[in-house]
Amino acid sequence: MQNPILTGVVCFWIAAGPAAALEDGQHGVWLVDQSGTRLHIATIDLRDGAYELAMEDAAFGDQFLSMRPFKCVEGPEMIWCHVPYPYEIKREISDDLTDLEYDFLFLWKKAGSYGIDMWNGIYYELQDQGSALVGDIHELDMNVLSVPPEAGNLRPLLSKHLEPGDPDSHWLPKLVIGPSG
Repeated sequence: MQNPILTGVVCFWIAAGPAAALEDGQHGVWLVDQSGTRLHIATIDLRDGAYELAMEDAAFGDQFLSMRPFKCVEGPEMIWCHVPYPYEIKREISDDLTDLEYDFLFLWKKAGSYGIDMWNGIYYELQDQGSALVGDIHELDMNVLSVPPEAGNLRPLLSKHLEPGDPDSHWLPKLVIGPSG
């Protein structure tokens, strides 16, 4: 015979999953530099496991790099350019945070350098930290995304494409999604 109290606890834990930090409502998205200073770059409106994303235009400047327009955050030595994920995405959150990770792809370049190199990709792998989702920096050769994935493949980026980044060598080593307060 099942213990109804224990069953309820187990079911709650499974339903809460890794995205437990995000309840329905609006959440801020910040890039965080090495000193802990946060830059608000977006807002997510979460409803019933699906989300809508609104980028914070004021945080970004316009750059025309390698014959393409980019929205970029400019630092004193580095420039972080947002790369909207170019293929199908559901924008759902459950125990899988990949859609959010794909929505916050970036390329970096040194300030003053010409063009942009697709192998300088940034991927933030998200983890539940209790009151927020926190993404640690990974490096990614974005050339992997130059060819569309096969129909129905919504997860073309694999762990073999990601290399943990050195937080001390990057300007914005963290991404935080959580309460605006």
